[in-house]
Amino acid sequence: MLDSAGLHVLSQQECIRLLASARIGRIVFTERALPAVQPVGFALDGDTIVVRAAARSTLAGAAHDAIVAFEADDFNPETRTGWSVTTVGHARAVHDPAEIERLARLPLISWTPGGPDHYIVIQPEQLSGRRLDH
Repeated sequence: MLDSAGLHVLSQQECIRLLASARIGRIVFTERALPAVQPVGFALDGDTIVVRAAARSTLAGAAHDAIVAFEADDFNPETRTGWSVTTVGHARAVHDPAEIERLARLPLISWTPGGPDHYIVIQPEQLSGRRLDH
């Protein structure tokens, strides 16, 4: 199915498959009552998005029990093909030691050097994606 701009609308399953293929995304959160966007490394745990941040970072504080948006994409400028997946969901900090131990085994990269790891999980409540094929 095509949307009004001529982009292919992706199924929920295709959105999850494409998210699983990406390692860098962008999380949108509220910072001092304004929207903020930050690139993050992430991994999927089932269909849940997992982000690792420094415990005292702005992101860790802002994304604790908050509604956030998350986006990942891939684009090839030579072939003008690509995709984008966007989700909105509830973010929560992970405090349970057993869950932290399990999440620590995921292939996560962090953009913040040093410091204790802080895990944020986002449970998608709205998920949509588009693909550009030329």
